[in-house]
Amino acid sequence: MRFAIRLRPENEPFKVPFNHQHKLQGLIYRRIQRANPELSLRLHSPKVPKLFTFSLFMAERRDFEKGRPYFLGHGRGFFYFSTAVPEVAEAFITGLLQKPEVELWGERFTVEEVKALAEPEKLSGRKFVTLSPIAVTTKRFQFGKLRSYDLSPSEPEFYELIRENLREKHLHIFGSKPLEDFEMKVLNAKPKRFEVKPGIFQVAWHLVFRARGDEGLLKAGYLAGFGEKNSIGFGMVKVDGGKEKVKRHWRGGGEDRKDKTP
Repeated sequence: MRFAIRLRPENEPFKVPFNHQHKLQGLIYRRIQRANPELSLRLHSPKVPKLFTFSLFMAERRDFEKGRPYFLGHGRGFFYFSTAVPEVAEAFITGLLQKPEVELWGERFTVEEVKALAEPEKLSGRKFVTLSPIAVTTKRFQFGKLRSYDLSPSEPEFYELIRENLREKHLHIFGSKPLEDFEMKVLNAKPKRFEVKPGIFQVAWHLVFRARGDEGLLKAGYLAGFGEKNSIGFGMVKVDGGKEKVKRHWRGGGEDRKDKTP
């Protein structure tokens, strides 16, 4: 299940810090807790697969000021949320609409519209673009100690760990192992360094890639994210150039229409 969330700012322009995923994550968990406290408690367990992801926060128009750790947004702000678990989707959207007033990084917004987006009928062979960068890490010895190491698309282990991660997601979502494997070919890659927590950094990759193979594996990645750390805002993708139908409007009215969406 995938949703587009559009927010009307109280003031314009509004600031959006480059390192903002933890703020969006906090909003998601607070709204889930508001609607379903028991689910929120389960999701805070490290052993429970989260199976949701979200995009970076965007604006209809952006201005950048050199040397500033933020961009200035104009018009509406928006982000996308995706999950393979209907219970998570229901709790988040219900909590969001129960309390549409939102404060993020000191800026105030009102949820103006929530749209449920239909999934593409076929994913294999399609081109994908990241809406939030893909993170893949491993452990390597550095300076005599085993440390976390952020992998890049130039390293074969990057793809091996993505496949392994998707197999685990497939098992949790569909209750079975995938029938086939899949492969991805990166067409464009750009690294980004994020501060995910105070003093903790993650190098992740904005990618354009083409993927072929098992539809279940690709669906797991499309719904729950590619790579790891999806629930803190990494690994959400859209199908490039695809037109998908909006399934339903929750706020803002209007009839269902075709829309170019992730």
